[in-house]
Amino acid sequence: MTWLDKIIGPRIPDSVLHRERRRFRRPTLLLGTAALLLLISIFFPYWRIRLFAPQYPGGLVAKVYVNRVEGDVREIDGLNHYIGMRPLEEAAQLERSLSIILIVAMALLVAGAIYVHSPWAAVLSLPALLYPLIFLADLYYWLWNFGTHLDPRAPLSSSVKPFVPPLLGEARGPVSRSGHLGHRTLAGHPGLYPDHCRPLLPPQGIQAVLRSLCPRGAGIASRRCCCSW
Repeated sequence: MTWLDKIIGPRIPDSVLHRERRRFRRPTLLLGTAALLLLISIFFPYWRIRLFAPQYPGGLVAKVYVNRVEGDVREIDGLNHYIGMRPLEEAAQLERSLSIILIVAMALLVAGAIYVHSPWAAVLSLPALLYPLIFLADLYYWLWNFGTHLDPRAPLSSSVKPFVPPLLGEARGPVSRSGHLGHRTLAGHPGLYPDHCRPLLPPQGIQAVLRSLCPRGAGIASRRCCCSW
């Protein structure tokens, strides 16, 4: 048996596939749907931030996609300029340049797990499973980086304390050095996101793969800044 045979696992006899069709169809549908949703997520915003200011009572919104930022970017950058925050377009340039390639690669790995009849199916799906956590961690890093590294030459930089816009939820900010709250409310929340794929991945998806593609009885080795989604 070659190393490739060990990774792919044993072939399922046609008689078994026909007799237990539902058992083998479920992991195929779960993993296939997860791979498709990952690809579809490219066309939707992953995260949004809404900013309320006296001159903009209706609020300003920036929508963060995996490879670009859309919305009221110019207006938000104009307000942030006064406190010394860099333009939004400067954030996560490396991540945005690689995002499409990485998402397509993760989708292919998840789709490839359909044809793997061994615990390696879980390994192939692991990047997609960790992707939501990595995205949130990277997003928080850039929020922290932008909010705590203000340009000291900005008109209001000397009167504003460094701050971190909220990843999720709502907050008031920035705060002046005298302790007074700023007049802007920030709110962060998620947009459409590959987190929708998580119910289709481990434990449901991968566990279904391992249970269905391994012989029964055989042990399995490893089983008002407001930000919004």
